[in-house]
Amino acid sequence: MDLNADLGEGFGSWSMGDDLALLDVVTSANVACGFHAGDPSIMRRVTQAAAERGVAIGAHVGYNDKPGFGRRFIDIEPAALRDEVVYQLAALDAFARIGGSRVRYVKPHGALYNTIVHHEQQAGAVVEAVAEYDATLPVLGLPGAAWLRLAAERGLPVVHEAFADRAYNPDGTLVSRRTEGAVLHEGTAIAARCVAMATGEPIEDSAGGSLRLSPGSICVHGDTPGAVEIARTVRAGLTGAGVTLSPFAP
Repeated sequence: MDLNADLGEGFGSWSMGDDLALLDVVTSANVACGFHAGDPSIMRRVTQAAAERGVAIGAHVGYNDKPGFGRRFIDIEPAALRDEVVYQLAALDAFARIGGSRVRYVKPHGALYNTIVHHEQQAGAVVEAVAEYDATLPVLGLPGAAWLRLAAERGLPVVHEAFADRAYNPDGTLVSRRTEGAVLHEGTAIAARCVAMATGEPIEDSAGGSLRLSPGSICVHGDTPGAVEIARTVRAGLTGAGVTLSPFAP
C-alpha cells in the first residue's frame, strides 16, 4: 500500500504543516506546484528532501487561487486549464530533477480534484495536459471520477485513492468539508479505517452503512491538527497489520 500526503503548501514566510516530518512517514508526496500554494523555493526544498528519502514525488496541480487555497471552483476554459496544468507539472519536475528525482505521478488538488469527478470538459483538459507532458505518468484520484475514466481511455495509468481522515457518503464520494464530521481527528480510529481499506474490509459510511474501498494509495492530510502524529499512527497501524508500504510509482 502507498501512503501519500499533500506537502509544500506554504508560501513565502507563511508555512503549513511539517513537511520534513511527514516525509519520514509517507511513501509518496503530493507537492504543491505554486498555484494553490507553494513557491519556487518551497518546491525546491520539498522535492530535494523527498528525493533524499526515496519518497515518490507527485505534482499536486490545482486552480490558480492562492487566496482560496484552491478550494473554490473556477469556470476556466478547458484549453487554459490544460496549459496551466502543463505549466505546474513542468515547474515541479524541474526542481525534482535538480534534486535527483522526477515527477512520478499527478494528483489534482482541492476544488479541481472534486470538480473533475463530474465535469467532463475540465476533466478532459487535465488528462490532455498529463498526456501531452508525459503519457507514462500515473494519475491519482477518486474511484468513479470522470477524469480517471478519460485518463484510462487515453492510456494513462490510473490509481484509485482513499482518504484516511475524511468521511464518505454511501456512494463513495467525500462528505463536504462544510458538513460537521467530514474530517476525522482521532488517530487510532483513523488508523483502524486505513487497515480496513488496505485489507479489503468495509468502513462505515456517513449513513451508518458499510462501504468497501480498494485503494492503491491512502492520503493522510498534512494540514489538520496533529497531522504528523496521525500519520505516524496510521503507518504503525498498517505495518502492524502486515501491510507493506511502498510507492505506487517508484
